Amino acid sequence: MTNDIVALIEYYEKEKGIDRDRVVAALEFAFISAYRKMVPGADAIETLRADVNTRKGETRIFAVLTVVADGCQTDKFNQVQLAVALKKSPAAQPGDLLEFNVTPKDFGRIAVQTAKQTMMQRLRQAEKEMIYEEFKDRAGDIVSGTVRRFERNDVMIDLGKFEGILPNRERVQGEDYNIGDRIRAYVLAVENEGRGPEIILSRSHPNFVRRLFEAEVNEISDHTVEIRGVAREAGFRTKIAVWSKDPKVDAVGACVGMRGARVKNIVRELNNEKVDIIRWSEDPKEFVREALKPADLKTITIDEAAHVVHVTVTDEDLSKAIGRKGQNARLSSRLMGWDIQVRRDESKEEQFKEKIGGAAHTLGEQLGISEAQANTLTLAGGFTPELVVDMPAAFIAELLDIPEDDAEALLSRANAFLGITPATTPEPS
Repeated sequence: MTNDIVALIEYYEKEKGIDRDRVVAALEFAFISAYRKMVPGADAIETLRADVNTRKGETRIFAVLTVVADGCQTDKFNQVQLAVALKKSPAAQPGDLLEFNVTPKDFGRIAVQTAKQTMMQRLRQAEKEMIYEEFKDRAGDIVSGTVRRFERNDVMIDLGKFEGILPNRERVQGEDYNIGDRIRAYVLAVENEGRGPEIILSRSHPNFVRRLFEAEVNEISDHTVEIRGVAREAGFRTKIAVWSKDPKVDAVGACVGMRGARVKNIVRELNNEKVDIIRWSEDPKEFVREALKPADLKTITIDEAAHVVHVTVTDEDLSKAIGRKGQNARLSSRLMGWDIQVRRDESKEEQFKEKIGGAAHTLGEQLGISEAQANTLTLAGGFTPELVVDMPAAFIAELLDIPEDDAEALLSRANAFLGITPATTPEPS
């Protein structure tokens, strides 16, 4: 056994944390495989054992053979004649099993390359099994690591003894990484299929934000404050609903921290992603009012059977309630678990239309014109006969699409209704 094999044992034991006995067992298996490849017919030997002395650097191969009577040997690879067996054990009898040293000369030097490759495969498998055993119960935790390399769009993260993978689908849009960057990620799953155990990491999962708050806010870790829901569009905006059973504790204030210190640390970790902390409430009306802030809601209608909330807002608050590209309303719906329908408050507009319609109807009766013509005049500012008489006849004719003579007649009726005699222009002398 050469020094590089010894170094390999030391490396896997100290750096990878694999037990020394397991490393040696892998090496023994590797030398047995090498022996079978090197020695013609060795594949036929049923039982082989490798003895590796890591201190002296010696490797010996032993085969277990069955003792048979002299002249009855039919399988030279698995049987030994009694005369030969008696030299090793004077008490040997046909049918006994004896172990013989079958190590070829210079076996360790010749077989080391073949054994090294096989050993590496076994140790990689042992490492993967260790990954699974250590991480199978850590799904849902946050881990820190260093960017090691890139495979297509996936990022391979060095976690110390192990390696995790940050798939492209779990990356945050807009985040770029360089080799050597230190990052934190959420352990999404530990999969033990196909190529072996894999630690799947995520930075876009909503629970990543949940774990950051649990680590940053003491009141959450000691269960004084509870996180009741998280909705996230990674890289853009997150809404988190918090609640405390202790009425003396301000759940939102605890998460924000003194001068916003706690939430600032989380926002910094999320690369300045916007984080809204919502006060959770059992009352759907109160909850949706908190969730859609800063918009001021005019009306809230609850449809409990369909789990739909209908809200109305003014024109000024419509964009606030919906949010950029609908994010505020969409995340509020996810957080609440209800469908939130946001509409513009049209009550004032309807009242205005009713007033316009009433004024047009009255004007039509007063001036003897159709309701459509009266409505057109009203929308143009002619709410009353007093306002109509101030309009030029040409303007009225164009507005109502009528001859100017008819417009003059309409003005005459307006003057007559008001009891006004139109001034006549004297004829020139």
